[in-house]
Amino acid sequence: MMTPASAQDPAAPEPAAPATPAAPAGLPADPVGYFIGMSVGQQLAGQGFKPEDFTPAGIAEGILAALAGKEPALTGEQMQAIVQQIQTTLEARQEAVMAERGKVGAANLEKSSLFLEENAKKEGVKSLASGLQYKVLTAGTGQKPTAEDIVRVHYTGTLIDGTVFDSSVERGEPAQFEVGGVIAGWRQALQEMKVGDKWMLYIPPQLAYGERGGPGGGIGPNEALIFEVELLDIVR
Repeated sequence: MMTPASAQDPAAPEPAAPATPAAPAGLPADPVGYFIGMSVGQQLAGQGFKPEDFTPAGIAEGILAALAGKEPALTGEQMQAIVQQIQTTLEARQEAVMAERGKVGAANLEKSSLFLEENAKKEGVKSLASGLQYKVLTAGTGQKPTAEDIVRVHYTGTLIDGTVFDSSVERGEPAQFEVGGVIAGWRQALQEMKVGDKWMLYIPPQLAYGERGGPGGGIGPNEALIFEVELLDIVR
């Protein structure tokens, strides 16, 4: 007798379970755990910790114990002693970093001063009382912006050794910002420029980022900066 097409043969093998899709190449085996670990690690790195300060096993043990609601394996006195040890270690590291930064800053200041002293002698370079130096590459005929104006510019910034640290030209899109919201060297120069001007700016450290250096680490403490700046427009 013919069986309906919908009937199942009890002797037939079970259908195979659908295959589990493979994780994308390069993805951590435990993405959630990896994300949590990265987040914690970034916070610890920001506070000055280094990998040799603890073991991954110790970190995992502490996290799992806390999640499970277990009582701490350390006494209050032991934890306080560890906190003190950590503070001492991190403070010593910070002092070492500041001392090294001071040495770098002093060396950079000397290099910057020598560079600006020689640069001031070059043809076409003009110096302002503030220490700002500039050279006119192209003369514009437009208006001069005020500190309250928003301007559109193209620029390329380099260190005195020629290293490019920022460039709207390379990005292919002009920058737009308020004149009063930039470093002092830019503020002074922009208010002397006319729309259409292209200048080379030679900015001493005290009119740039000073002893602290620039954001992102690309500009060290007390570095003189060079910018090629083209004032394209005054937006308002």
